Amino acid sequence: MRSTLAPVPPLPEVTVPLNRFIPPGTRHYFNGSPDRPYRRRRFDFNGHPQFMPLVRAFLDTCAARRDGDYRYLFTLLGSELATNAIRHSRSGGPGGVFTLLAERSAAGITLTCRDGGRADTGRWDARARSYLSPRPGALSPDTECGRGLALVERLASEWGDNGVPDYRQVWFFLAYDLAGSAWRTARPAPRTSSASPESSAAASA
Repeated sequence: MRSTLAPVPPLPEVTVPLNRFIPPGTRHYFNGSPDRPYRRRRFDFNGHPQFMPLVRAFLDTCAARRDGDYRYLFTLLGSELATNAIRHSRSGGPGGVFTLLAERSAAGITLTCRDGGRADTGRWDARARSYLSPRPGALSPDTECGRGLALVERLASEWGDNGVPDYRQVWFFLAYDLAGSAWRTARPAPRTSSASPESSAAASA
C-alpha cells in the first residue's frame, strides 16, 4: 500500500525591523534630527533594495539642519546614487555592500557613493579610465530607465566619478544655496507685497 505524505506547510515570513541592522553607536545617523553636528559621516549599506528606507533616513538626517527643499533634493540625489550601486554593480549581488560618505563644509555637503565595482566579469585595464555620463534624452517623459545620473547632473551643484569601474566612486556636491542646481532656477520667485510704502507705513503705525 502506497503511503502519501501530507504537504509541508510553508514557513511563515519573518519580518525584521530595519533598525535592527543599525549598530547602537550610529542610531543618530538615521533619526532625522540635527542634534549632532558632524564633518564626516559614513555608513556601509547592504546592497538590497529593501534597505533603501535606511538609505533615505541616513540622507535626510545628514541634511537635517537645512530647509525642506535642500533636504528633499539631497535625499533624492543620494537615493539615485545608491540605487545605481545596487542595480549596476556587484553591490547588488549576494553579500554586496556600498558605502555612503557625507562631508559637510561651510558651503554645502558632498556625498560620495562607493560601490562594489562593475557587475560584469570582463577584464579592465587599470591604466584606463571610464567616466560616467547620463544617457542622451534620459529625462524625456518617454524614458523608462536611466534617469538617475541625468537627475544628478541637472540638480546637483557639481558631480563626477573616479573613472574606475572596478572601484567606482560617484560623488555630488550640493551647495546650501543650491547654486548651480536647476532646482534653484525652477523654484517660483517669492511673493512680493503690492502695497505701497506709504500704506505699509500706515499699517504699522
